[in-house]
Amino acid sequence: IIYMNTMATVSEKPDKQIKNYREDVRALWFGILFSFIFTGVIWLTGGYLRDLESTFLPDQGVDWYYWKMPEPTLLGGILAWGFFLVHLGIIWYLIYYAQTKQRKYSTNLQKFNIIALITNAVFSFLHLFRTHTTYDGLAMSYAPQISQAAVVIMLVMILIMENRRRGMFFGKPAPTITSEVVRAMRKYHGYFFALFIIQAFHFNPMTSATAGHMMGFLYTFLLMLQGSLFYNNIHRDKYWTTFMEAAVLIHGSIVAINQDGISGFWPMFFFGFAGIFVVTQMHGLGLSVKSRWIIMGVYSSLVMVVGFSFRGLEVLRDLIAIPIIDYSLIFVISWFTWLIMRVISR
Repeated sequence: IIYMNTMATVSEKPDKQIKNYREDVRALWFGILFSFIFTGVIWLTGGYLRDLESTFLPDQGVDWYYWKMPEPTLLGGILAWGFFLVHLGIIWYLIYYAQTKQRKYSTNLQKFNIIALITNAVFSFLHLFRTHTTYDGLAMSYAPQISQAAVVIMLVMILIMENRRRGMFFGKPAPTITSEVVRAMRKYHGYFFALFIIQAFHFNPMTSATAGHMMGFLYTFLLMLQGSLFYNNIHRDKYWTTFMEAAVLIHGSIVAINQDGISGFWPMFFFGFAGIFVVTQMHGLGLSVKSRWIIMGVYSSLVMVVGFSFRGLEVLRDLIAIPIIDYSLIFVISWFTWLIMRVISR
């Protein structure tokens, strides 16, 4: 769908040679291919970590992250935080440079896009090297809930930025979100998203111990790819961006199944994020009314099947838990952003 909707003829003058490709689309496909290949590399090399991972401490509660060394090392901390800060610093500088030099979106890759893509690729190899030498990531320093909360805030900010285009509830915009808040988030979201994504990338070691790790790194690679294509038209393509938003339901469900099994809490993540897609995200795709009703019908049927199979009335909690959190955060973050803008303006 992305390919067919974005491949276009690019020609400034009729007498010039016509290009039948877009650089940003081609970069996207090469980036997707790289993401899958490097995820495969993590899977192939993960077996060398099994003996080490068998020595890790047992689960010690909600705040515990299993995949870290029993005793943090100084070298591990230096490499984890050093790679993270340098990685983030380069991307932040490229965003700043792009905002001062490039004011319009285009289909051509700019120098800062190429540098961003190379930077993310280089730090992917460095991260793999660090995992197989000192293992520990940023998880040695703070609880996993902080990393997870950062991703949630990022997804909520996307809902806010897209409020005017696709609406918040079945195509209707949330009137309490002002246009100035949306403009502020659109201008500065790159810095926040880079922070959230890059810290998540450096938080986990590159292990293939679970399907959740593999899916998590694949998803993070794709997010970094999206973040590298700023000021390209593909960066705001509605099909690609909606896919990236909705893909979190796959990652969240797989992680939940790894932790609690098929009878655990995975429906809360699956139906929660799928519910946000039905209520908000799909209404920005230009789908026909019939198509939207079909999607809602499939969603409702899956809810009934899972509910009758093993969740019972608990499926009702699965439907509302994540949407309540996300939609509540929308208004909290919007109000907080508005408050900061008022303080700065005064």
